Amino acid sequence: MLSQMDVLLGPLRPLLHQALAGALSPAFTALGSPISWLELVAFVLALWMVVCNMRVQVLAWPLALTSSLLYFVLFWSGKLYGEATLQLLFAALALWGWWQWLRGRTADGDVLRVRTLGPRGRVTALLVTLAAWPLLGLFLQHRTDSPLPYWDALPTVASITGQWLLGRKYQENWPVWVMVNLVSIGLFALKGYWLTVVLYAVFVPMSVAGWRAWQRQLRPAAVAA
Repeated sequence: MLSQMDVLLGPLRPLLHQALAGALSPAFTALGSPISWLELVAFVLALWMVVCNMRVQVLAWPLALTSSLLYFVLFWSGKLYGEATLQLLFAALALWGWWQWLRGRTADGDVLRVRTLGPRGRVTALLVTLAAWPLLGLFLQHRTDSPLPYWDALPTVASITGQWLLGRKYQENWPVWVMVNLVSIGLFALKGYWLTVVLYAVFVPMSVAGWRAWQRQLRPAAVAA
């Protein structure tokens, strides 16, 4: 007996499959690999998102939510399950980060501002990331058919760290993104996602620029303190 959800979605399934097929159809070809419409739209939204992050504009979060959902579909179709699952987590963290930038407070009850994590916090974030990397790699190796389990796992766990730091307005999110972007360039090149390779290559200098922009925001706060 069909469930109520099956009854509701049944007539829509052909339309959904058609829409997905259209989204994954090639918009153009680069270096011998097709670039889908879905990847093209996600590319534009992701670039816009980083620009907003650099300027500490809250619009970055709805852009992050939308681009993450689009990349989830793209990566899942390419069997990059770690990266695909990461996009769902990014979508959830985008909602959380959106709330943090609108309503979040520091431990002292102050409105969130650009700040630094401090030496102890940096070491803790690094150790947690390094510990989670092989654990996720083992899971992907034995529980999925991911062709690159450990390479897939590294930017996945590091991105979670970076997203948390970004949501709490810690300047250290930017060096984390530099590392994530460099590793991701190689990962996506192996899968033939050339437009996404370009995106992450552009992300590297943008992350450095964001790092410097947030550093400039720290100086007035230091002078005031």
